[in-house]
Amino acid sequence: MTVALIPGSFDPFHNGHLEVVERATRLFDEVIVAALRNPQKSQPLFDLEERQEMLQESMAHLPSVRIVSVSTLLVNVARDVGASAIVKGLRAVSDFESEMQMAQMNRHLSGVETLFLPTSSSHSFIASKLLREVARYGGDVSAFVPKAVNDRLRDKFTPGAENLGPESL
Repeated sequence: MTVALIPGSFDPFHNGHLEVVERATRLFDEVIVAALRNPQKSQPLFDLEERQEMLQESMAHLPSVRIVSVSTLLVNVARDVGASAIVKGLRAVSDFESEMQMAQMNRHLSGVETLFLPTSSSHSFIASKLLREVARYGGDVSAFVPKAVNDRLRDKFTPGAENLGPESL
């Protein structure tokens, strides 16, 4: 059985992430999506539990996907879940340099290979940081995120948002 590990902070999870996961399910028997606490990034908008819930709701249609949240070294997670490979999505050439360094370090530490999947051009400009900023200022991000994520962003940034539809943003 082949197992892929797709790590990320997913703060928030967006359609570019979803595309990579869906494509990975066609290449591997099981896909483990790991929401990570990244100490190099600023304070997260959503805590690990909230991110895990959004991931589960956003990928409920993918039976071969399992969600975990972790605060440890990625290669330890890869070993624990029996990952055949780590899968990383690339939006642009600018992503490649840092991802390549991490891939080489992970391979050196554990022998686990990293597979890069480029996102489609329709998702290449989507970044969690931009989505947080647009949502924070009342912009509509519903075209870029799964419904479960859009609902939580709306709840986070719009007082009384539980009574609003996406057209209200």
